[in-house]
Amino acid sequence: MSVPQDVADLTDPSDLVRRAVEDGTVPGAVLITGRGATGEVHTSSYGVTASGPSGRSVTADTVFDLASLTKVVATLPAVLRLADRGELGLDDPVRRHLPAFRGSGKDQVTIRHLLSHTSGLPPHRDFWQLPGGPADRLTAVLREPLEHPPGSVVQYSDLGFILLGEIVARVTGAPLDSAVRDLVLDPLGLGTVRYLPPAEWRAHTAATEAGPDGEPKWGVVHDENAEGLGGVAGHAGLFGSAPDLAHYLRTCWLSEGSVLSRRMRAEALTLQTRGLNGARGLGWTLPGDAWDHMSPHWPASGAGHTGFTGTSLALDPVSGIWVVLLTNAVHYGRGARAKTLRRVVHAAVARTESALSHGS
Repeated sequence: MSVPQDVADLTDPSDLVRRAVEDGTVPGAVLITGRGATGEVHTSSYGVTASGPSGRSVTADTVFDLASLTKVVATLPAVLRLADRGELGLDDPVRRHLPAFRGSGKDQVTIRHLLSHTSGLPPHRDFWQLPGGPADRLTAVLREPLEHPPGSVVQYSDLGFILLGEIVARVTGAPLDSAVRDLVLDPLGLGTVRYLPPAEWRAHTAATEAGPDGEPKWGVVHDENAEGLGGVAGHAGLFGSAPDLAHYLRTCWLSEGSVLSRRMRAEALTLQTRGLNGARGLGWTLPGDAWDHMSPHWPASGAGHTGFTGTSLALDPVSGIWVVLLTNAVHYGRGARAKTLRRVVHAAVARTESALSHGS
């Protein structure tokens, strides 16, 4: 992506997204920005849902594969709601809910460790290549040994969130997709956010990467492990539109009418990894972490998350600014196509909102 050398000169986030589409960085994108739960919202959309004749123009309501945004839009709030209701504790040992989670050091792993990516579990394993079905792959996740003692290292782990999804299912006695719908999506009115989107959504869904047959995925989760778990998992599998994600940030994290208690929201956005090699809240990435896509211009009190397909969220509970950026960058391949775009967009939003707050 071609961007100005001095990001301090950037004042129009939507122009940056338009340019990224025009120069082929991403096929399509939707950007929504705003301040607080009730402030003015700015929406822009560009590009196409896929290259070639099958692609359609992206609109604000285009549905995207949210990839790892699943962690903070589905799994995190589901766990926090259960904690608010006293149905689990953040410092519960994982084995209390998943007795099959056994092995050296695993007795000390807590739900908080999983949420803050300090469990000691590895980042990723290709469970989708194992024989059998979703239950066999989940068993393999439960048996995976730790790479580090719990609480000693920040290591982003899909495995930890797969386990969190299973904890939600076990505690509620319902499949994860049903539990997330009942705990999070329906109470917040997120009608376009769901696992396993129906076939009729394909016409307004952004395509992801082509498979071995040369056909891109439409409405089928891009993440192979999530697909191997039946399309529903704690780490990936969610689909949704930018307006609903904006609504999620505003109502769940920036509104007094949230489905989460003020105490639980504050805990999730508070640094959990002091003295370690990363900056993590519960679920959320904080400024200074290796996966931070917001700094250096975003407020230090902010938080965010990214998704492998080219998606990202960010918010700042102090100033109230927030950003939803959804792209299907992975349709063009697995390079880090959205990385620079995210940083310059957040720089531009932070600068613009700072100028507005000072009356410039």
